[in-house]
Amino acid sequence: MGRPHRVWVVDDDPEVRSLLATYLGDQGYAVRTLADGAQLQARLEGQLGGERPDLLVLDLMLPGEDGLTLLRRLRDGGDPLPVLMLTARADGVDRIIGLEQGADDYLAKPFLPRELTARIEAILRRRAPAPGGAPQPEGEPVRFGDCTIDLATRELHGPAGPLPITSGEFALLAAFVRHPHRPLSRERLIELARGPSSDTESRSMDVQISRLRKLIEPDPARPRYVQTVWGYGYVFVPDGQPRQR
Repeated sequence: MGRPHRVWVVDDDPEVRSLLATYLGDQGYAVRTLADGAQLQARLEGQLGGERPDLLVLDLMLPGEDGLTLLRRLRDGGDPLPVLMLTARADGVDRIIGLEQGADDYLAKPFLPRELTARIEAILRRRAPAPGGAPQPEGEPVRFGDCTIDLATRELHGPAGPLPITSGEFALLAAFVRHPHRPLSRERLIELARGPSSDTESRSMDVQISRLRKLIEPDPARPRYVQTVWGYGYVFVPDGQPRQR
């Protein structure tokens, strides 16, 4: 067996940190808990030693810099570290904003511990590369415009080199690449990218589409590769030609 996945939990509530550390530890994760953004930044920058996590559980409401600010800094710096956002608010606006900033998933408090581990495992599965020596059913890398995606190695390259891509963005782009020129409804995209049991909202899928376009489109306001099918969903057009209506 390989090493356990490293999960860092950033939450200012000591009781929540203790509960999650115990529960996730019992599930086989190597858990580190942090109280605020300053501790997180110090750890990530190596000031206090240790290794980077495989996934970050990040609370939205933190003292000092909030979770969204910390997430934005990671993504602006090109860091694709998987992030699961926690929010105590029932309002879906926070979830939408979190996805817009590059969160891989979100979970509203209070939540069942099993739901947390299920979401963590889903994110890690989307991020996991194919094992060395395993058969590669995906075939050759797919090129569209100035971008190339390799589904086997889970890498996206642009004209200047590798592009940082979150697990959610990769899963969505992979769904498109596997179904070129085929209009896909939002519900079908959610099923393909997140799984049939996902509770992802259609509005959240639109946000992920917007982020993906910013990543791969020369002009996200006039998308060539991920085109809108009005009243239905979206379609991936590898050659970038206008779709016949």
